[in-house]
Amino acid sequence: MTTDATPSAPPAGLRESKKQETRQLISDVATGLFLAQGFEQTTIAEIAAAARVAKKTVTNYFPRKEDLALDHQDAFTASLARTLTNRQAGESALSALRRAFLDAATSANPVAGFSGPDFARMVADSPTLSARLRDLHDLREAALADALADAVGQPRGDIAPRTAAALLGSVHRTLFQRIQELTLTGQDNARISATAIAEAHSAFGLLEPSLADYAAT
Repeated sequence: MTTDATPSAPPAGLRESKKQETRQLISDVATGLFLAQGFEQTTIAEIAAAARVAKKTVTNYFPRKEDLALDHQDAFTASLARTLTNRQAGESALSALRRAFLDAATSANPVAGFSGPDFARMVADSPTLSARLRDLHDLREAALADALADAVGQPRGDIAPRTAAALLGSVHRTLFQRIQELTLTGQDNARISATAIAEAHSAFGLLEPSLADYAAT
């Protein structure tokens, strides 16, 4: 029997839950401040004060200020490669990626570019966020190139999967930008979805002559 009165550490599951709650709280507070006063104008110190945490706590969860605004970035950069990896038997890369985009456009998925006018304006008005978004598109394309190389049995870095990824990535990048542009004009998601779906058929169709059967294994 022990007489130690020191409380035991909380279970691992509870600790992880509390960490996720803190992370979400900081992200929500930061987003509110960014929308209210602009990304560039908002400081980490202001976010920490509003969230009632230490400034170091904010940077521990979000090493870069941009991470606070673009909190879907991990899902975004992995999305195309994940779609390719999980494609149906015999389905080409083009077919799988087109299908996934159409599903995302139908459901107004934020990863496809549906963010709402306030958020879209915040990104458009911020050179830092705009630059980071371009970086994320590049990272997503690079991840797709590696996944394509693995799928067709070629070395990572080979020109063929890199070129295929660049073509497929450019369609996604263009459609993402198109959704953002339509959002900034004040159109609602239903109308944007309808436009994006129609234009996606045209955009992906341009790749049919060269990529219709690529990575169809």
